[in-house]
Amino acid sequence: MKRESRHNKKMKMLRAGLAVMAGLSGITNASAGQTYEMTGDKSLSLGFGVRSSYTNLQYGAPDGTSNSNTFDVENFRLYISGQLNNMIKGTFNTERDSSGKIVLMDGIAKLEFNNDFNIWMGRTIPPSDRSNLDGPFYLNVWQFPFVSDYPNLAIGRDNGLMAWGKPMGGKLVYSVGTFVGHNVVAGGSNAAGNLLYAGRLAINFLDPEPAPAYYEASTYYGEKDLLTLGLVYQHQKDGVGSSPTSAGDYNSWSADLLFEKKLPAAGVFTLEGAYYKYGLGAVDCNSGEPGSGICTGPAGQGNVGGLVAGKAYLATVEYLFPETVGWGKFQPFLRTQNFKRDVSQTTEKQNDVGVNYVIDGHDARLSAVYSKLQDNRLIAPYSSRNQFILGFQFQY
Repeated sequence: MKRESRHNKKMKMLRAGLAVMAGLSGITNASAGQTYEMTGDKSLSLGFGVRSSYTNLQYGAPDGTSNSNTFDVENFRLYISGQLNNMIKGTFNTERDSSGKIVLMDGIAKLEFNNDFNIWMGRTIPPSDRSNLDGPFYLNVWQFPFVSDYPNLAIGRDNGLMAWGKPMGGKLVYSVGTFVGHNVVAGGSNAAGNLLYAGRLAINFLDPEPAPAYYEASTYYGEKDLLTLGLVYQHQKDGVGSSPTSAGDYNSWSADLLFEKKLPAAGVFTLEGAYYKYGLGAVDCNSGEPGSGICTGPAGQGNVGGLVAGKAYLATVEYLFPETVGWGKFQPFLRTQNFKRDVSQTTEKQNDVGVNYVIDGHDARLSAVYSKLQDNRLIAPYSSRNQFILGFQFQY
């Protein structure tokens, strides 16, 4: 009887599997195997992305004197999104973190009414600078810039509610929302649970950017002629500090600019810049600045501590050659970034020179970059180091 029961279960599973396959055979595969159109306006999109790299860092080996030689899977992401109709949609994306665990990256319930006004709730990217809205896959340089340092729960995201839109045919892009924010733990500076408020306005003086929703990229490889100015402001009462009695408000603002021009028969020129002002009403816990305390709350709690008051800037210039060599095109670049800390009066700098080999835009790209890292808060010889990275990214 038990054997017969197992046999029946196997047959049921087989029939269920065949039914699923039969159902999928009737689904139209639009967009290269990623989006499955179903009955009515229903659809389901699947995808993944991976970024792997080799890094050689001066004095980076465990002995503290030798160069490190590290191979890493920096990002591995699974993308899932779907819609019940043209208004009700959802997104579920995951990321493999540095410890190898799969964590929730995006979990968004969406009401999308039209180009001018939409509402998202869940875990998503708060309104912030271009680099944060790019994410690692849509930057023009391999490493994420350290000058972009907003409070976040995980991978630049936070839990909250926001509205966004693209009025005037996308010439304006706005996003505004409220989020859980920083140091919201027992014993933390924001134990009272004051919300973080964030807003961004982007003005497109030439073509509207072709990125979806309120997201952006740092290069579009000449798809459009662009001149975009972005302005960002974030505020949270008692968002920084080591305890409720040593709390201070968090205020930050930034401005970023992207200029990209396709030159007739001469490639694509791209220029990106950004300026940041991080205003903290108190020294944040675990920030390493003079007067910094130890953060309280559960071990491993996200979005707690580490914020630093200061001023920062970023500048990048790159050029995409028009000639195809082998599978792709070469795109050399230069980038500089600088963060001056207010309390310790120390400075962190990084200068990068490198080249991207662009095979299929942001979906398939090789990058090689040499960097000079400087941080006078560190002791010699770690205050000045050289680094080389060879990276490959792929998305589908």
